[in-house]
Amino acid sequence: MILEHVPSLADFDPTLSLDEKTYKKRRKELQLKLLRYQVRLRDDATCPVVIVFEGVDAAGKGGAIRRLTGRLDPRGVRVHPIGPPNGKDLRHHYLWRFHQRMPEYGQFGIFDRSWYGRVLVERVEELTAPEAWERSYGEIASFEQTLVDNGMVLVKFWLHISQEEQLRRFEAREADPFKEYKITADDWRNRERWPDYEPAIEEMLRRTHTVDAPWTLVSAEDKNHARVRVLEAVVEALETRLGPLSS
Repeated sequence: MILEHVPSLADFDPTLSLDEKTYKKRRKELQLKLLRYQVRLRDDATCPVVIVFEGVDAAGKGGAIRRLTGRLDPRGVRVHPIGPPNGKDLRHHYLWRFHQRMPEYGQFGIFDRSWYGRVLVERVEELTAPEAWERSYGEIASFEQTLVDNGMVLVKFWLHISQEEQLRRFEAREADPFKEYKITADDWRNRERWPDYEPAIEEMLRRTHTVDAPWTLVSAEDKNHARVRVLEAVVEALETRLGPLSS
């Protein structure tokens, strides 16, 4: 069922921020809670957890994932960086490669990009026929409902920044020898298509935000705020499923 209030890019607030002291304190509290939930999941094998990260280029998905996983037991976490499908993937339905990566009960599966590429990149870049990506909204909703009905905790993030902040981060990456690998010609080209991506993002949010698989839109202009918001949302989802932690 589609929810009445759907996240929108209009909800993006570039003024949200956290000072460094508050950020470090809140991050530590949330990381400890998350670790305790991971131990509970490991011991009881209550359910699998899937966390999906989508967002505009340079919105901070990688940094948010590092803070999310940084204090967890790495044996119970798998991060999947998703790129274009390869030859083997192309011989199957596009959701096939994601089925293969679903975590076992008691474990976390984190997707840095996901099946939503079907209705974003593949749509905007015209890599998929319109009737195929149009059909994908229903396929994705059914796929996610099946996961949730099977016991999975599913958390989906859209991280958003302004075009001005994206430009600043692009230029900073190009100037840093340790980060220049992150910026490619495709990133600059995609930036020019910002107006084409906006309606695709809005339609994706509107048509795939459901009771059991809602989107959390994260205003990521300030990295501290974004990282804490991601941690909060994951802890909230686990608390809803597993109940509060014992003191």
